[in-house]
Amino acid sequence: MGPGGSPATQVDETLTIDLVYVFAFCAGGIFFAVAPFAVVHLLQARGTRQVAHKTEQMVECGMVPIGDAWIRYCATYYLYALVFVAFAVDVLYLIPVALVYDRVFPVRDLVGLLLFVGILSLVVVYAWKKGVFEWKRRSQPPQP
Repeated sequence: MGPGGSPATQVDETLTIDLVYVFAFCAGGIFFAVAPFAVVHLLQARGTRQVAHKTEQMVECGMVPIGDAWIRYCATYYLYALVFVAFAVDVLYLIPVALVYDRVFPVRDLVGLLLFVGILSLVVVYAWKKGVFEWKRRSQPPQP
């Protein structure tokens, strides 16, 4: 028998330590999932637009709002947002790559950049073919 005890005892200790890590990881995950809800509940505004006939409203610089805040938006706005996200991802990739471009493998870097920009440009072609960039006026407002 070695100084650390029997092999079965060492396995039990290792298993216990591993289980502590697993439970700590799960508890951390639950904490990070529940904590935002608790923080929002603690910091939320108590008076909203639906309370006291909008007299406690804290938006629009003190101006009286016109209409309801819950209106329907056209799906085209979401397509604009998706195209914007595609280009935001483009910038997030291209800036760091441009900083280290041409240091070790310039041809590989150029091919990688061209592939990335080429694939991302397919987003623009797809949106163009779907008519996302055409602004169409509606003749009548949508019925609720």
